[in-house]
Amino acid sequence: MDRFEFEREHYAGEYKRLAGVDEAGRGPLAGPVVAAAVVLPSNWYTNGVPESLAKLDDSKRLTEKVREELYKIICSNADIDKGIAVIDNEVIDEVNILQATYRAMNEALGGLSKPATYALVDGRPVSSLSLPHSAIVKGDSKSYSIGAASILAKVTRDRLMVEYDQKYPEYGFAAHKGYGTQAHLAAINKQGACPIHRMSFAPLSNMQGELFS
Repeated sequence: MDRFEFEREHYAGEYKRLAGVDEAGRGPLAGPVVAAAVVLPSNWYTNGVPESLAKLDDSKRLTEKVREELYKIICSNADIDKGIAVIDNEVIDEVNILQATYRAMNEALGGLSKPATYALVDGRPVSSLSLPHSAIVKGDSKSYSIGAASILAKVTRDRLMVEYDQKYPEYGFAAHKGYGTQAHLAAINKQGACPIHRMSFAPLSNMQGELFS
């Protein structure tokens, strides 16, 4: 598969700063939604990615060890421009998860050192994105730019959830990262909700959980 096909298609036209954009954490019952934007060097579109990044793929298809390795390589490469945005659960509850995700994507694009002129977004079109863009279903496995953004978003969010696990160990956030696993639901039923739970999400929206400080 040619995983720079979309980049070359748009780079050949008027757009010379192409950003891959992806998010992590739309579905969990707790924690933030995180988005990342990545601009890879344009000469890679024809020369390919360095060998160190050959494993770039949809972050969910990679092991945690490989994700962490790729994250460090991406973050340490000065030729890769990147922006990351974190939108917490309180904002998610206030504006809804879709709007919070859009906000995260726009903030991630705003965090680039130089503005992008076009975006390649994983999934569906984003109505309020600040740039013209193409939405690519399963884009994180079809575009290296989106794949790199997928890595940054997921690793950033996973690390945050491990930190929250230290503060709220009774919920097991390090293991399930806030998703609605049986263990997580059992902990909510026993302990109630904690301050990072999304109270607008079922089943939390249907309960009167005591908040832990």
